[in-house]
Formats: sequence, C-alpha cells, structure tokens
Amino acid sequence: MKYAWIDKLKTVWPITLMCLVLEVSVSGFFEHRQRARQTRPQGPEPRRLSNEALLAHIRAIHAEFKGEYGWPRVWKELLARGVRVGKDRVQRLMKLHGIQARGKRKFVVTTDSKHDLPVAPNLLERDFTPQAPDRVWSSDITYIATDEGWLYLAAVIDLFSRQVVGWSMQPHMQTSLVTDALRMAWFRRHPEPELIFHSDRGSQYCSHAFQAALKGYGMRSSMSRKGNCWDNAPTESLWGSLKVGRLYGKRFATHRDAMDEVIDWLTFYNHRRLHSTLGYVSPLKFEENWHAGQSKKAA
Repeated sequence: MKYAWIDKLKTVWPITLMCLVLEVSVSGFFEHRQRARQTRPQGPEPRRLSNEALLAHIRAIHAEFKGEYGWPRVWKELLARGVRVGKDRVQRLMKLHGIQARGKRKFVVTTDSKHDLPVAPNLLERDFTPQAPDRVWSSDITYIATDEGWLYLAAVIDLFSRQVVGWSMQPHMQTSLVTDALRMAWFRRHPEPELIFHSDRGSQYCSHAFQAALKGYGMRSSMSRKGNCWDNAPTESLWGSLKVGRLYGKRFATHRDAMDEVIDWLTFYNHRRLHSTLGYVSPLKFEENWHAGQSKKAA
C-alpha cells in the first residue's frame, strides 16, 4: 500500500514530526491522503481518522478562516472536503484544545432617527425569506475605527441569498454614503421594478435625495419601526460577523487599510463563508443552486 511505510513509521515517530522533517504541512499531507483514499476502488471501509489527524484538519480550517468559524462551520467544512466525521466528535475535540470562534461583542448603534423627514411604512414585517433573488434588499450603516478617524460602511444585502450586492465606505455619514451603495447594487444586479428596499429610519435613508434615487430605480422604500433593530436583523447579523470574525482586535493606521480589509472580507463572505441560514453554503453558491434548479424546471 502507498502509505503502509508511514503507518509503520508513525509507531516510532509522530506524523507531525515526520512532516516537519520532510517540510510538508500536516494538513496538506492528510488532505492528500484523504483524496487518495477517495479515488481508490471500492474495498474495505477505511480506518477511522485518528484524533491527531482530525485535529490537524481542524486547526488548518480554523486558521484558514482566521478564527471566525466555530465547530458547526468547521464540521461542515470538513464534510465539504471529504473528511467524514461526526459533529459531536469535532465539537468535543475543539473544546478539548480550546479552539473556538471569536466571542460576540456589543456595538454602538449609528442610526440618527431624530429628524423631521418623512418615514416609509414597514413593508417587510420581519419576513426575511423572499422566494427569489432581487425581490427584497436590506441596508444599514456601521463604523470602523482607524488612526485617521472613523470610517463608515454602508452595505446592501439581497435577502434571498444574503449576498452583499452593494457597498460604500467613506469618512462621513452623509447621504452619498448610502446612495453610492445603492447605485453599486443597481449596476451589479439591475433588478425588476417594485423591489422592496428596507432600512432603518436614519436621516440618510429618509433624505429626499435617497428617496428620489429609490423612485428613479422603481423601488419601494420600507423602514423598521422606531428603535427596533430586529426589524433589520440580517444586516445586524452581517455587522456582527464582520466585526467579530475579522475586525475585532485589529488596528488600522489609515482608512485605506481598513477599506482593504473590509473588501477582502466581503469577497470572502459572498464567495466562501458558510451561511447557517442558507444550509451552510455561501451566498453565491446558494444563488447558483437556485438558478440551476430554475433551469431544470424550465427544461
């Protein structure tokens, strides 16, 4: 057998030591071995993965996703990579070795709702599950500390796939911050008229300029009830994932440094991050699967 000599040697030296001497990553070795097993002809059931091997996989995934994943996403990622293991075993091993996702933190609300501008009704009523893409978008603003001062981020989410379809970052909270995010989303997606655009009651979203932009795109404005963050829960969840998973504990010297980090995370979020609401697939994969299903129905 291809790996029989390794199985004999590991009774004398641990796998990790042999990988170190041979200048091979532990996770890379086990991934290669796993792929080799999968391509073999069907035969006896492969031996159970040792705790040492499984821990190497877990550490590699945890490091790859920069400490953002807890045991549920690590387990799903292991399954996606062909490592068949029970979730209880992954949870137990991670707990034993102190491997966990970054802890949750509370953040300050940035909404300025003390104004006399018209407020739109709540058309969403906490229904965050539209049946198709580009039926309902949700938006919000958050902030990021840098040595140059605050950097503000506005994002637009398609609630069907939870994909971030538009964003804007500026050192102020003027109306152009949210208008630019809306414009980016529009040019990327070109949705049909009557899309519901949901936000809080912040002055930026209530402004005449932003409301005129919505009407120009044929969208309907919807706003959360006063002081009720749960009416815009998906964007609140997005901010938590961004700040806890990527930004917490980091110091940015410039606005540009922070912007680069945020853009990197948004790309990761859309393309790769396993989303629990979507059955542990990424937003882009979820939408791709939906389009594939629609094509099959039409065939």
